Amino acid sequence: MKDLKRLLQYMGPYRRDMALGMLLVVIESAFEMFIPILMSQIIDAGVAQRDVAVILRIGLEMAACALLALITGLLYAKYAARASYGFGARIRQAQYAKVQAYAFGNLDHFETSSLITRMTTDVSVVQNAINGGFRPMVRGPAMLVLGVALSFYMSPRLAVVFFVCAPILGLVLVLVVRRIAPMYTRLQQAMDHLNTVVQECLTAIRAVKAFVRGQYEEEKFRQVNTELMNVSLSTFRTAVLNLPAFQLTMYAAMVMILWFGGQMILAGTLTVGRLTSFLSYVLQVMNSLMMISNVFLLMTRSLASAHRIAEVLDEEVELTSPQDAVKEIPDGGVVFENVSFKYHPDAAEYALAGINLTIRPGQTVGILGGTGSAKSTLVQLIPRLYDATEGRVLVGGQDVRRYDLTALRDAVGIVLQKNVLFSGTVRDNLKWGNPDADDETLWAACRAAQAEEFLRRMPGGLDADLGQGGVNVSGGQKQRLCIARTLLKKPKILIFDDSVSAVDTATEAKIRKALSDLTGVTKIIIAQRVTSVMGTDQIVVLEDGQIHAVGTHSQLLASDPIYQEIYHSQMKGGGADAGTADHG
Repeated sequence: MKDLKRLLQYMGPYRRDMALGMLLVVIESAFEMFIPILMSQIIDAGVAQRDVAVILRIGLEMAACALLALITGLLYAKYAARASYGFGARIRQAQYAKVQAYAFGNLDHFETSSLITRMTTDVSVVQNAINGGFRPMVRGPAMLVLGVALSFYMSPRLAVVFFVCAPILGLVLVLVVRRIAPMYTRLQQAMDHLNTVVQECLTAIRAVKAFVRGQYEEEKFRQVNTELMNVSLSTFRTAVLNLPAFQLTMYAAMVMILWFGGQMILAGTLTVGRLTSFLSYVLQVMNSLMMISNVFLLMTRSLASAHRIAEVLDEEVELTSPQDAVKEIPDGGVVFENVSFKYHPDAAEYALAGINLTIRPGQTVGILGGTGSAKSTLVQLIPRLYDATEGRVLVGGQDVRRYDLTALRDAVGIVLQKNVLFSGTVRDNLKWGNPDADDETLWAACRAAQAEEFLRRMPGGLDADLGQGGVNVSGGQKQRLCIARTLLKKPKILIFDDSVSAVDTATEAKIRKALSDLTGVTKIIIAQRVTSVMGTDQIVVLEDGQIHAVGTHSQLLASDPIYQEIYHSQMKGGGADAGTADHG
């Protein structure tokens, strides 16, 4: 329940709409509960006495009550909808803002599909609980109190039946809620599994088609879809048990009331009109109890979703700016002092261990190493995408933990190993690097990244649409656009994480030439090809998360066996790897 209370803090300006809605529901219920009293008067004073004038007068009063109940109900619907959908929008906004503040370590705690479910399905569940449950949540207790009070007013002896039915209905509700509560959590987890499979398949749809694995993916989807169906059936099969139990109790109560009420009419202690009105109140009370039970079921499901949403909102952000943060980065010098790092505190081994490395401002440094040697992990510590577990990383002579995160990351341009472009035009994507860049600046960056030639051929040029995730360009073109976007930042440190692997060697050489013309910028190049780092000021060879050797190309070629092995294996055959690169 505390999670739901926590989320209600996001109601904000919509609290007034909820309060108005609550008042309107109470007024609506009062009008409806007054109608059976008027009905008893029509029967006893109008029909029994054959007084048409009384029937018309009281009939008009009943119509007026029904009309006022309708008007207040419509007004309630307006305010309730505004409150619930505004509330849902604010929760989604809060979740999205929190995820934007997450460090990579925080994102490792959640699957992407789970975050999507928490921002969509789970919010919809809580939102619907407010929209669909708010009315019965207020109306049920109001009708229950008014109905019982007016039933006692009509006939105290017959009203005793409520004291028999209430414990039975309460016991049924407790049993159903206790059984169904964990089922709703499993239901949302099954939704996560379904979203994971859908996301993976749609993201990698080209690979699926290339390997003719459509049938395999269909089978994976069938399994998670069946899982969701079975969990849903089990959950809602239990949820609806309260309905027949409540109906059985309600009809049993009505039979008893008709039996005892008939005896009282025959004895002359109760009129037909009062018995009719009493039965109306019994129906109202029973309906109110069913409303309350449905609210409990809605709340039970919404509590499971509220807990999942609260996990996102309450996740403690691992990396934040210090209070007295430094906002100016003097230069692009980088120093690693006894740095060790592991992704999880309880991990058995360090991904990086005992790293000591100095990169002077303006230097160009190459990093080589086999798969899994932690090359990407090393450079991700520079802009504080992760924090070092032990030791310090210094940029511009200051520990990176002393800098304002925004200022630090603005000073570090990183082209990640996995290139990402967003839906929209080329211009939209390039302006991520510099929102104020004019066309001349954009074209200059594209020339440096060797992207101008193919952009000139594309319809629209800078205004060409890239499609979702850049599907309209090849891998090599995507890499060059990502490089151009990063160059537009004009950073003090420029990191290329295997960012030219999809371009041919001739194009790569032109990119290296353009980068060498950048003065005052520290450049760190992670590469698989020796040719990519041969001309750098120093080369760092990593092995199993440790620095194996540091030196220039000639020094390492003369003394380091690992570098010699890499060099000879790649250069054998005259750099034939160039032929497999992307020329698009």
